[in-house]
Amino acid sequence: MLGELQTQDKTVGLKQSIKKIRSGEAKKVFIALDAAPGLVEEISAACLAKNIPIVEVSEMKELGRAAGIDVGAAVVAVY
Repeated sequence: MLGELQTQDKTVGLKQSIKKIRSGEAKKVFIALDAAPGLVEEISAACLAKNIPIVEVSEMKELGRAAGIDVGAAVVAVY
């Protein structure tokens, strides 16, 4: 499932992902379970409000690597 991050249009990070979620552009959101609890709650609530599926990833490092960046990522939105 993380493999699709290599080929799909995506945005990495909280601010840009929230924009895509709230605008309805996001098709799926990947969230790292070791991200700050408040961030996880904010993203989850925004996705729930827009009926956007969430994929949970165990670690930020793993999500960042899958998204093609050298640092951890708390959230990645595919659009």
